[in-house]
Amino acid sequence: MTTQTHTTTQMNTQTYARIAGLLYLIIILCGIGGEAMMRAPLIGKTATDTLANILAAETSFRVSLLADVLMVLADVGIGALLYFLLAPVDKMLSFLAMAFRLAQAAILGLNLVHLQQAITFAHTSAFNTAQKAALVNTSLQSHAIGYDLGLFCFALNCVFVGILLLKTHNKALKWIGMSVILAALVYFTGSILRLVAPTLAATFAAAYVIPLIAELALCGYLLFRGLPSLNAPAKDTQ
Repeated sequence: MTTQTHTTTQMNTQTYARIAGLLYLIIILCGIGGEAMMRAPLIGKTATDTLANILAAETSFRVSLLADVLMVLADVGIGALLYFLLAPVDKMLSFLAMAFRLAQAAILGLNLVHLQQAITFAHTSAFNTAQKAALVNTSLQSHAIGYDLGLFCFALNCVFVGILLLKTHNKALKWIGMSVILAALVYFTGSILRLVAPTLAATFAAAYVIPLIAELALCGYLLFRGLPSLNAPAKDTQ
């Protein structure tokens, strides 16, 4: 490979890394904004309260749905970009990471139907208020369960990405890799609790700060540092 070709390839890699970082930022902002800031405040003490809140803030609810669509699209993009960026470390692991990330995106995309159903049920004239409230509540619960099912795939993605980062010769990426693997353990645990011990899932919610920190670290590194040459000789770099 000529020096010019190597330089061009490295520039492309850095560009793709920063695009991946931007997509990660979109995922984080849309995920937190859509769920925590838009939908969560609409959940009332009773199903009837939730129905009333959604009808009173329907635009906000619909925007949260759009935010989730953007998050899924960004997930697909980052899955492909991280495959390209991490394939020089281990092509098979990078492919597995992409496959499970795309599987997660597919699950989350289909799962958005439950949010649209909630709006549809809220406006239907075929049921009385109590029945509509129950249907809306069921749709929201189904969405929550579907999201956690998708996180099983994302947890496996995190395991493979974490291993790939640990296999690099960059100290910062190794630390991020360990944090991403810890995030995978949180996702696995939270999703298992949702299925087998749902009453404990709420008490485990605080643990999700670990994945948030891990993803912010990876997002920040990709955005501001890009990626070093992952075909570099085996020596530690910063």
